[in-house]
Amino acid sequence: MTGRYVVHVPFTVPDESAARRLGRMLARTLGRFPQVDVGEATVSAEDQQGVQSRLFCDRLLGGGRRCVLRAEHEVPCAGGEAAR
Repeated sequence: MTGRYVVHVPFTVPDESAARRLGRMLARTLGRFPQVDVGEATVSAEDQQGVQSRLFCDRLLGGGRRCVLRAEHEVPCAGGEAAR
């Protein structure tokens, strides 16, 4: 049976903005592996791991594509790896 698992890798940064930037960079880097679901990448404070914030929009677009922009972006959704 194949399951989904989550790897938790704690890191230290000065604030949530820096955590989100580092999280997006790590997700994009690891996204080269087919086992990694970049669209589901989240970040949380160490003492509030149950409160996770999504890093990418991941909204379903036409043709089975998904939006690759940051979560809560203010421009129209875009597909394709280059936008991440």
